[in-house]
Parts: sequence; structure tokens; C-alpha cells
Amino acid sequence: MTSQQEEQCQLEQLMALFNQVFSSRYQTLLVRGDDEPIYLPADEHNAYHRVVFAHGYFASALHEVSHWCIAGARRRLLEDYGYWYMPDGRDDSAQEAFEAAEIAPQAIEKILTLACGRRFNVSVDNLEGSAEVDRDAFAARVEAKRQHYLIHGLPTRAEAFRQSLKALFSEGQSPEQAARCAGEWLDQQMAVC
Repeated sequence: MTSQQEEQCQLEQLMALFNQVFSSRYQTLLVRGDDEPIYLPADEHNAYHRVVFAHGYFASALHEVSHWCIAGARRRLLEDYGYWYMPDGRDDSAQEAFEAAEIAPQAIEKILTLACGRRFNVSVDNLEGSAEVDRDAFAARVEAKRQHYLIHGLPTRAEAFRQSLKALFSEGQSPEQAARCAGEWLDQQMAVC
């Protein structure tokens, strides 16, 4: 199997795993998109909410899932969770706001990426802007938030997905086994609340 075929196989496993764990519990699917990522709530044409990731990229899928794991119930009823997104070309204040909003999702993304046995890269996502971007400082803030999550715990959906990713990609469980175990853990957590 070529590395491209292996990457596509792992991407299919990632989508299947997310959908097995969350589709029935949260009516949410992880969907490969052709263009920019977006979160689309259910509507009259779609019974499921959709976490759409960009261009079939594994890292984009984990990043978009990380945003979903943080979004509260009300935000998950809004397109793109009701957040603004300013594309490339941000000035200093817009870049600062972008980075502040991205620390927690990228910290969760790093945890999920490492659970898959992959390398994580922070994204400052401002290739054409006038802002001075200190990638190392941003990476340090993401790492500090990751450490906070490791000490104090992840949001429930993020922890369930971390467990399933680790079981699948690091421990060699089948997608069905990994999803079942994470789903059972999630159901216990939901019963407590």
C-alpha cells in the first residue's frame, strides 16, 4: 500500500470512528469537504449536523473536530458555531484575536493528533497579513493549554474521541472496538450529568 493509499485508509477510519461514536448521540457526522472547512447544523434538507473538513486532509479533520468538541449545545445550532473567521491578510489586532480563539482548539487538536501517533504543527494561518506572527510564542501558548487539559481533563466529547483514536491508531483495536469502548465511556459520562 502506498503512503497516499494508507493516508486515505486512515482518513476513512477516522471519519468512520467519529461517526460511530457521535452520530447517534449528537446527530453529527464528520464529512470530507472539497473546499474550506465549515460546520453546518442540521436543517430541513439534512437530518445530521456536519463537521466538514477541508480537501480530505487528516489534520483538517482533527482541527475541525477540535472546534466541535469545544462548542456548546447552542453554538452547535449555528453555522460555523456563530463565530467570525477572518481569512489571510489579518492585521495585528485581528491576528491577536484569531490566536486567542485558536489556543484551546489547537491544544485539543494536538492531543488528538498525538493520540493518532502523528506529528502536530500549530497553525497561525496568516500567510499574507501585515501582522507580526510569533509562531514559537503561539506554539508555547497552545502547549500550555494542552498541559492544562492533561492535568485538569479534556471536555467530554474530546476525551471520548481521544480514547477512540488512541485505541484505533496506537493500540491496534478495530474501528468498531475503539468506537464501542469510547461510546460506552461517553454514555457513562452523559448519564452522570
